[in-house]
Amino acid sequence: MLFSTPFKRLLLGAALALGLVTTAHAADLQPLRVANQKSTIKALLEASGETKNVPYEIKWAEFPSASPLGEALNAGAVDIGALGDAPYVFALGAGASLKVVSIIHAEGRNTTALLVPKDSPIKTVADLKGKKIVTGRGSIGHYLAIKALASAGLTTQDVQFIFLLPSESRLVLDNGTVDAWATWDPYTTVVTSQSQARVLISGNQLLSNHLYFAATRQAIAEKRTQLDDFVARVDRAYAWANTHPDEYAAAQARITGLPLAVHVEVAKDTHLSPVLIDDAVIRGLQATADTYQKEGLLPNHIDVSQGFDKRFNAERVPHSQASR
Repeated sequence: MLFSTPFKRLLLGAALALGLVTTAHAADLQPLRVANQKSTIKALLEASGETKNVPYEIKWAEFPSASPLGEALNAGAVDIGALGDAPYVFALGAGASLKVVSIIHAEGRNTTALLVPKDSPIKTVADLKGKKIVTGRGSIGHYLAIKALASAGLTTQDVQFIFLLPSESRLVLDNGTVDAWATWDPYTTVVTSQSQARVLISGNQLLSNHLYFAATRQAIAEKRTQLDDFVARVDRAYAWANTHPDEYAAAQARITGLPLAVHVEVAKDTHLSPVLIDDAVIRGLQATADTYQKEGLLPNHIDVSQGFDKRFNAERVPHSQASR
């Protein structure tokens, strides 16, 4: 009896889920090349036990930040990687042939925030007019700053942006070279606990705080079984992190070199949950893309709906559809 390719993939996927794949069958599966930013996803999967009994090889590729990770996806050097709202928009804007296959939502106290020094005279976002804001160009912090300014009736023309890496950003905030820092956890927790920086405005009400797992179209076509399995492992790993914050924090601290207490605080204050790919999610990311185009950071309009694959919803059962 001959089976069609989709049906064979369905059978193999079911076998993966039940742990019924033999060594011979597993050998037929191509390696999955996973982009890893500062080992975060790898550490999560290892700590949660999700790297055990994987019936295909995971080839990890390490990247220091979202920008080169997006470039690697664009070049087809990796099959799948995780990006925030802004970096994914820039990847699509660069012409990347990518599709989001999984989304994780982070709900926390200060998952993203615009920070000022503890003794700063700046009390509201409106007070930032004429001031200097440090963040990463094209990062989620950059987008947060733009959204925060807009909420106060300001534009990017009303402030001066300084674009630096997080480690450098903290230094210039602490020494007074800049007036504010738009960043994300664990850095928000680091500077609020160690430097007593103040949260001027949290991104919780301004941003989606989504993490997008994007795969190349070629990987979707040729490695769907592996992608389905990998997405399921990531979902289970984040669910584990919610119930094992101390273990998750310890795994992160070993990578970042930041104090364990910082990661414990972040882990206990953050809930991570899967989100379905739906029209509301797509509209939210379209708003991000339109904002960047309006600010001149994207040269042309992009239709972000082309960068999602709703077929992967069938493989996932979110605990709840997170608010956006």
